Amino acid sequence: MPPLELVLLVGSLLLALSVLASKATARLGIPSLLLFLVIGMLAGSDGPGGIEFDNPALAQNLGVVALAFILFAGGLDTDWSQVRPVFWPGFSLSTLGVLASTLAVGAFAAATLDFSWMEGLLLGAVVSSTDAAAVFGILRSRNVTLRRRIEALLELEAGSNDPMAVFLTVGFTGLLVDPERSVVGLVPMFAQQMILGGALGLGLGRLALWAINRVKLEYEGLYPVLTVALVLLVYGATASLGGNGFLAVYLTGLTLGSGAFIHRASLLRFHDGLAWLMQITMFLTLGLLVFPSRLPAVALSGLLVSGFLVLIARPASVFLSLAPFRIAIREKGMASWVGLRGAVPIVLATFPLLAGLPKASLLFDLVFFIVLTSVLIQGPSIPWVARRLGMAMRARAPRRYALEFVPSGAPDADLLELVVPVHSPIVGKQIVELGLPKGALIVVISRGDEWIIPTGSTVLEAGDALLLLADRATLSAIRPVLESE
Repeated sequence: MPPLELVLLVGSLLLALSVLASKATARLGIPSLLLFLVIGMLAGSDGPGGIEFDNPALAQNLGVVALAFILFAGGLDTDWSQVRPVFWPGFSLSTLGVLASTLAVGAFAAATLDFSWMEGLLLGAVVSSTDAAAVFGILRSRNVTLRRRIEALLELEAGSNDPMAVFLTVGFTGLLVDPERSVVGLVPMFAQQMILGGALGLGLGRLALWAINRVKLEYEGLYPVLTVALVLLVYGATASLGGNGFLAVYLTGLTLGSGAFIHRASLLRFHDGLAWLMQITMFLTLGLLVFPSRLPAVALSGLLVSGFLVLIARPASVFLSLAPFRIAIREKGMASWVGLRGAVPIVLATFPLLAGLPKASLLFDLVFFIVLTSVLIQGPSIPWVARRLGMAMRARAPRRYALEFVPSGAPDADLLELVVPVHSPIVGKQIVELGLPKGALIVVISRGDEWIIPTGSTVLEAGDALLLLADRATLSAIRPVLESE
């Protein structure tokens, strides 16, 4: 065991290098998380760093904790009013779509690789989850954003499909360890995990919302500590009772984020930063765990599975799971192409390793290679595909306002930025003519490089960014009016 000061020195250098390297993603058009993974590989025993690390148990434990915080942050930052119209399609994608992808990849692996049916299904389950952060990172690096409906659908799918992937991975691993068990036995286990995970996630989320607004801690800095404890409590309690802890923490974050609570802005920033720290730590650890010298041996098999996954399994699962819903063909095509794989499949590949399955090392290397090819080959084409399908819009650079609103006595109040579209009926009107509800206030207007403190006689122009202060119910009601075209 190396000295603590050496561990801290090397760890801090890798962390700082990862953060600084993320600036290169804008030019390269690849997710910053991939760079974190590469840095970990270079620092590992096969790279120039020469750090000896071969501890799948530690990597898995770090990955589980990191994923819990990442899912909570994703739920907390999700705008329920945006994802509500696509809830059922997103739910279908994250359950039926994951199952369909697992079956398709499993059949292909059993037919083309030296895998049994159950080993093929395990591979399919491990690579079934998608990573929206990787998709949106690539789009932002190319100054592109997706249309709101498809973006909400992909965001909801990526946040909610990890529990299904975890369940299938654990289930198939258990069946391989104990062949006497029946596949039918997975059905009651699935029901138990999803029902308990859903109920505890929603229930504890409501309880957390009530507690945060009423506990009245003396120091604001204790509120982030309270929410960290909340994430660990929700995951630990749910998993201990036999539920799906990942589903529970995501729903807790979604429930909390959909409500009104004090210190909202600072807590959102804290958990966004914590999620980044967790992602960097997870990717660096997984990069250290892999042996790049073993990847060429699985290159051909990895390319075959990755190609099948991208060109056949993912599109088939998307069209099948979205068939009952009125989703445009172009939106289905976009969803089919952006199913990038991230760190979760690599974390899930450690489960067979710890279970001692005969082909666990081969499966881990194969999954790692599939993730790399998914991001490197498929990723750069996403902006082009989005433009060809008419799903892309030019991204706006986020504005930095010289103020921050922190609700204390009235946690239901919030700030929201709305942009006036070119053909909006409110263009050319004075603010007094809008008939805003009582209690709704336009605080400031951003017009080009100019900041305007509005009055009732201020005339609105196309492209104006309005910073609006109101309670959340009022914001939801007037948003369609101000953004309509």
